[in-house]
Amino acid sequence: MHETTNNRHRRRRSFLRKKKNQTDFTLVAIIVILIIFGIIMIYSSSYYYSINMFNDSSHLLKRQLMWGVLGIVVMLVVSRIDFHIFNRFALLMYILSIGFLVLVLFVGIEVNGSRRWLGVGQLRFQPSEFAKLTIIIVVSYVASKMVNHLDKYRLMFFILFLIAIPSALVGLKNMSTAIVVFAVGTAILFVAVPKVYKLLLITVVPGVVLGGIGIAFAGYRLDRVKIWLEGPWSDPLNLGYQTIQSLYAIGTGGLFGTGLGQSMQKRGFIPEAHNDIIFSIVCEELGLVGAIVLIILFVLLIWRCMVIASNCSDLNSLLIVVGVMAQIGLQVIINVAVVTNSIPATGMTLPFISYGGSSLLFLMIEMGMVLGIARKSKISKAG
Repeated sequence: MHETTNNRHRRRRSFLRKKKNQTDFTLVAIIVILIIFGIIMIYSSSYYYSINMFNDSSHLLKRQLMWGVLGIVVMLVVSRIDFHIFNRFALLMYILSIGFLVLVLFVGIEVNGSRRWLGVGQLRFQPSEFAKLTIIIVVSYVASKMVNHLDKYRLMFFILFLIAIPSALVGLKNMSTAIVVFAVGTAILFVAVPKVYKLLLITVVPGVVLGGIGIAFAGYRLDRVKIWLEGPWSDPLNLGYQTIQSLYAIGTGGLFGTGLGQSMQKRGFIPEAHNDIIFSIVCEELGLVGAIVLIILFVLLIWRCMVIASNCSDLNSLLIVVGVMAQIGLQVIINVAVVTNSIPATGMTLPFISYGGSSLLFLMIEMGMVLGIARKSKISKAG
């Protein structure tokens, strides 16, 4: 009887060990579905734009398809790498991130009036995307290493200092992305040191509000805030134009949409509809039902990350998953809010859906890290 019990325990431990090292296929399936959804909508929303700009209706489709396949490969490769390896390069990544963000201020490539890219020719990337990944890795590593060695308040201010530098540099070019970078770092800090939440609220919230007001009311950002407060119809041919066309697209879609590929707004009314404003085309062609399905996919993605986070084997891995969750959630909220005119217009990609190679690639690196953490976690006990 004793031997039988021991054998049963050994078999159970062996089973759990095997499951522990398996890929989280539920998360992979959600990610792949989102990428396919995005590729389909990019083709639909960029069809006329690609004909006019490149004389090839599938030009952007082919590029995004290439990035999508590359992103999936990178995600699977990163998932097989122990994420602790990234900690060895945390300092280097942080220095490089600051360097890139400073460099883009002086020699950045200008696209549509915004100087946010570095690179040569078609090979370019946004340093702000690299900053998001860096903040997740650096803050998670520092918080997990120092949480038991530094006074909680000293640790909080030190990490806030680490977060503030890249956030401020990103904010010089893109306020919404700066908010995401800062909020992601703060979310990680809050989970690592929950006892200082009152001090966080007292010190961070007023600073962020005052800083945000200062940046928002500088230059073109003031115009965006004013047009949002006054309503886009107060300047329908200039500052309010894109918002109005976006709302027309959403209203036209109704419950079930006009049909895939049948959008009128993408035919020159919404400039570059395949970028940040793509959610409006989803609403127009697939209707409220299609928009809800897309949002449900994001909710499922966040849910699966929460399951992984709740089964992490150490604080470092937990904080990384929290950072990725915070980034995706914030970007979805900001993007949808801008498209529906719930907040002032600003540039923010919709994860997995908006056109863009570098943003998708960095996001897939993050998802690869989450998958790698899932393989090392106690996920088998969570189902």
